[in-house]
Amino acid sequence: MTIKLYDIAHSRAGDKGNTLTLSLIPFKADDYPLLCAQVTAETVKQHLSAIVAGEITRYELPHLPALQFVCQQALTGGVTTSLTMDTHGKSLSYALLELWIEG
Repeated sequence: MTIKLYDIAHSRAGDKGNTLTLSLIPFKADDYPLLCAQVTAETVKQHLSAIVAGEITRYELPHLPALQFVCQQALTGGVTTSLTMDTHGKSLSYALLELWIEG
């Protein structure tokens, strides 16, 4: 059975310059191992390939439990130089939640 991440998790976004950070937090701690197994940096890079031009690094925060993805070259230059509608990348947290995984 496939599910979208928004069925089992929520996400927050942050920014610094042209770098976007995306957190992925399961609603239930029991789903954290599933997220760790299936939501890799490579999976997120492929899913956001039209948006993120640089490297994506994943950090595991098991005591929260949460994952954090640091996405380089993701905000078309950053808040002060970008002409995009969402210069802070807040909508990209929802874009991450559109990812399909095996549930």
